Order: sequence, then structure tokens, then C-alpha cells
Amino acid sequence: MALPETGRERAALREEMEARRQGDADWAEGRTWSLVYSAGEDVHDVRDEAYEAFASENALNPLAFPSVLGFENEVVGMVADMLSAPDAVGNATSGGTESILCATYAARERAREVEDIAAPTLVMAETAHPAWAKAAHYLGLEPIRTPTQADWRADPAAIADAVNDRTALVVASAPSYPHGVVDPVEDVAGVADDHGVPCHVDACIGGFVLPFLPELGYDVPAFDFSVEGVTSISVDPHKYGYTAKGVSTVLYRDKALRRHQYYAFDGWPGGIYVAPNVQGTRPAGPIAAAWAVMNFLGRDGYTRLVAEAMDAAETIADHVAAREDLAVVSDPDMSLLAIESTSPDLDAWTVHRELSEQGWELERQQRPESMHLSAMAQHAPVVEEFLTDLDAAVETARTADTEEADAPLYGLSGSLDEDDEVTEALVDVLNEVFV
Repeated sequence: MALPETGRERAALREEMEARRQGDADWAEGRTWSLVYSAGEDVHDVRDEAYEAFASENALNPLAFPSVLGFENEVVGMVADMLSAPDAVGNATSGGTESILCATYAARERAREVEDIAAPTLVMAETAHPAWAKAAHYLGLEPIRTPTQADWRADPAAIADAVNDRTALVVASAPSYPHGVVDPVEDVAGVADDHGVPCHVDACIGGFVLPFLPELGYDVPAFDFSVEGVTSISVDPHKYGYTAKGVSTVLYRDKALRRHQYYAFDGWPGGIYVAPNVQGTRPAGPIAAAWAVMNFLGRDGYTRLVAEAMDAAETIADHVAAREDLAVVSDPDMSLLAIESTSPDLDAWTVHRELSEQGWELERQQRPESMHLSAMAQHAPVVEEFLTDLDAAVETARTADTEEADAPLYGLSGSLDEDDEVTEALVDVLNEVFV
């Protein structure tokens, strides 16, 4: 496509964009169980107004835009307070993956500068988000992935066996995405602390849910800065914080740890370059939107939204538990559910296919073979409709052609065989999809 010779009318552009989105996932009606987090039109209005107001500002230079610096510091401060450490420090990033990159980079630099480790390792359970393997790959650390316990939580003994004098960082998840379970953070952080190694808690998806659960009567495993040995945490406001994409936060127990995250270069004719995270230009819109939404909702608003999400998840879990042919994997600590088949006559991925044909967007997982959903506030009104369609999908799946045993693609609806050769083929596919 070439740039148009003459500009097009605004109304025509808007009409075309609306037409193009007709084939997109239907998140506005609650039929999409991942990717998009919605708290209602009033929150959308606050979010969009703030985003638009600061769409042009650049947070790269905090001195040029002190308003944006104030928003960022206050967003970090509010998240730190939620995590039992109002004095913790941190920065906003573009998303959970960048927060993970920042935490990994900081750990690598600390390992080099403080511990004189030339070839550092990154230790994590096999259920840790793939962004950790990505960060290790980008930054030249050796990833060591350890087996979990039977309930899919990290095994502290396995992590202890993997930690050695080359370990730069130990990772725990709160929760891990596939099964919604919080790792035994106290034990994992204890292992790290015993070896003098930093421990990061990945609460990207749980950071705006877990802190509000005790007020609702739920028991929550200790996971935040109240745990001795936890040195950094990542939390995404653009997930269950219901703010605009993309904004995450990466927090450290103190400034000495965070300093390793910052990069400076003084050999450029243009002057000294200093950056707090991976980005150069830093869009201010998402930061301003996060500040506005968090202030608009407050603790009471988030508590209400968490209650609605948990009610939706528990209604689904109870319905599944009442069936003899389906089960929720493990015992989730929040509103993430993996649903597997417990009947030899029923294939979970075939049920997923039947639900997809009814307009429901869920994810498929491979260990165990299951359907994955993230229950949110937006799903409360459609739970009963979903369960009716789930029951119908199960009955259809019993006599339908079974889905081929292909590996699901995280974030996508398609599938490919699970092996290295096909994984490389998928990279080739993505390389063709984007211009």
C-alpha cells in the first residue's frame, strides 16, 4: 500500500475503520475471555478522555512534562501501596513484557557489577510466562525452567536445586497464567534470599486482583513485598486495572536495586542519553489514562470489580464441578480458569471449537489439554448464556470429529503441531503476516 496522493475525509476513514473491525473478537458483549479488559462505559470515558488529553506528550524527558512525571510516580505509588510497600520505587512501562525485560536487565547488571557473574542464569518454574524466556534470550541469560508440583505451583525444592553461584534472578508467579495458581512465594523467595539472589514476583495479571481478595473473604497466599526476599514485582494496570493499553509497572524494594535498570550513554554527539526503561519515546497517554482510571475507581471500585469477576469465575467453576465430564484444573487463586475433559469420550479442544462456532473466544492450552478463560467484570452478565452454550458444546463435541492434537498458540485461535520444526514455521508465518 502506498501513501495516498491526497488526504482522505475523516468521516470516510472512520467508516472504513468501523467496517474493518466487524470481523474482530466481540469483547464489548462479553464473548471474549482474554485480551481485552472492560469495566464499563463510564470507565472507558474516563480512560479515553485522559488518553486523548496527553496523546502528544512524551514521557522520555520527565523535566519537559512534569505533569506526566507526576502521573507516573503516583501510579507507581498507588501500586506500591497495594503491594504492602508504600516506599517501594518503580517505573511505568509499555506492558508486562517490558516490565519483565526491565527486571531481567536489572538483575543481569547487578549480577555482573555486584556479584561478578559473567554467564548468569534465570531460574523459574515451567509455568512462568514465556516473556521470561524471551527476556533471557534477548539479554543473554541462561533460562533454567523447573518442574512444578502436581497442582501446577512452583516446586521450591526444584528451584533450590537449580539455584547456584551463577543465578542472577529467581522468578515466582502470582498467579501463573495457564492455571491461575499463585506460586508458594514465601518458599521460593526464601530460597533466593538464602543464596543472596533477587526474587521477582510476576503479578502482571494478578496485581489488581489479589490485593482486594482478603476484603471479600478470600484467603490469598502471601505474594507481595510483605514477603522477605521479594525484591521486585511487576503489575499491569492495563489488565485487571482496566486502564488503557499499554501500561505496566515494575517495582523494586529500593532505589539501589532499581538503579541497575537504568541505561546511560555519553558517547553520542547529541548529548548524554539516559533512559529508565527499554523505550525511547514513551507515550504519555497510557500513563495519564492509568492515573485517571485508578483515581476514578479507587479501592471501592476495584473491590466491586474483583467481586464481579470472582463471582463469574466461581459460577463457571461450580457448574463445571457439577458435571462428570469436565473439571477445573488445580484450584485457582483468582479468576483464571483452565477447563479440561475428564471423560475419554470427550475432547476439550473439540468443545473449544464448538464454543468458537457459537461466537465465544477462549484460548486452548496444551498441558493439560484444556480451555482457558479469564473471567472479568464484563462477563458477569453473560455467564448463564455461556454455561448454556458450554453444555450444548459438550453434547455436540461427543459426536463431532475430534480436533487434531495440535499445540495451541498463546493469544491466537489457531494451532500447530508441538515441535521445534513447526515452531520455527510459525515464526515464518508471523514474518509473512506483518508487512
